[in-house]
Amino acid sequence: MTPSSMKYPLLAAALFAATGASAAAAFKLPQFETVKLPNGLTVLLMERHEVPLVAVRAVVKAGAVDDGSRAGLANLTGDAILLGSEKHSKAAIDEAFDFRGAMLAGGSGTEQTTVQANFAKADTDTLLPLFAEIVQQPGFDAAELDKLRTRKVSGLKQAKESPRQVAGLYYRSMLFGDAPYANPPVGTVGTLSALKQADVREFHRTHFRPDNAAIVVVGDFDPAAMRQKIEALFGQWRAAGAAPQRADYGRPQAGTARVWLVDKPDAIETTFTIGGAGIARNDPDYVPLQVVNTVLGGRFTSWLNDELRVNSGLTYGANSGFAPMAQAGTFAISSFTALPKTEAALDLALKTYDRLWSRGIDQATLDSAKAYVKGQFPPRFETGEQLASLLGDMFALGVGRDQIDNFTRDVDGLTPAKAKQLVDRHFPRKNLQMLLIGKASDIKPIAAKYGEVTELEIAADGFRPVK
Repeated sequence: MTPSSMKYPLLAAALFAATGASAAAAFKLPQFETVKLPNGLTVLLMERHEVPLVAVRAVVKAGAVDDGSRAGLANLTGDAILLGSEKHSKAAIDEAFDFRGAMLAGGSGTEQTTVQANFAKADTDTLLPLFAEIVQQPGFDAAELDKLRTRKVSGLKQAKESPRQVAGLYYRSMLFGDAPYANPPVGTVGTLSALKQADVREFHRTHFRPDNAAIVVVGDFDPAAMRQKIEALFGQWRAAGAAPQRADYGRPQAGTARVWLVDKPDAIETTFTIGGAGIARNDPDYVPLQVVNTVLGGRFTSWLNDELRVNSGLTYGANSGFAPMAQAGTFAISSFTALPKTEAALDLALKTYDRLWSRGIDQATLDSAKAYVKGQFPPRFETGEQLASLLGDMFALGVGRDQIDNFTRDVDGLTPAKAKQLVDRHFPRKNLQMLLIGKASDIKPIAAKYGEVTELEIAADGFRPVK
């Protein structure tokens, strides 16, 4: 259950009645209006009158790919936006939202930074102006920013104690090398500690501009009136110079089989990730690939979980999945096992993965996966908050509504023969990339059989080999 559905159970119930399981076969993205303001700001408006709530989201096309050598800058900026505006302190804004039972949040990832708010329709005229303030004129209070940065640095240090928390960062770095997609969104202890208030202000000034952003509003409102509100609040937003250009953020490097062995001397488990190149978020095969991956490692009854957990007891869980971004993506099998069972778990994971080619997916298994995916998909877009998030992702990652509207068609049209074509086209088979985090002195002899080994120290700052 999502945070908004826990907070507003009637919203989840009402929207599920409209788009729930009984209507899964006919799921379509609700209609929405796209408006472009004279200053270049994109505005997406979706009416949903089931309950008197409004979800608003500001989406900026900026993230870790724009950090350059200052890893963690976008992430720090995204969180620091919530520290207050030039006119109102953080305490005043928090009080305004909390008093009305509203939600205000923000953050930054690989390619986008967002600010989001959920509130009652009756509070729109009070809270929407405050939302507009922090998006356009954040205060970046120096004392609050210092405390935020200190918390983030402490969190990074703690994360290295839990390999499963950082495995994805090492894996992304392994696949993308020095390209922008390799930048860890959370930064490193060194880069994050060096960031100053001036860096945050500069990042906001450079990337937070109307021609690089969208305002998404989903909920109970009159479209004409909401357009007027948005134009009044955001129409005077200006930016100097040309908008940042979307660069080439990199492609996965998988020319040879490689192993990154990250040494954690006190580890009693081996955390592992195996895979290679994946797909972009707007790939036309995105939806049917979710079905195929469901069979392999996308649900509790998947092949990987059955073999590594249920049948062999080598782990408490195993999964696989595609991590798509705007220009490229990765595919990964992920699990962990007791240190003495490392080789057995790796070999079984690889053997199970090879079933995609050696045995393929039969009709009964495929039908089960199709039913599962069709049952899971519509409930992901029940609430206004979820729909606003979807529209924001579509804007930031270049996804058309056809991918959503054709969901049922693409799932129902999948056959064993088409599934085989998808496997051959998108699942990496040769030159697999492997990340191992554990006690290197015990794992190194095993690692060498899977590819060229590069050793790293988990205590070292960052998520790539020290040069």
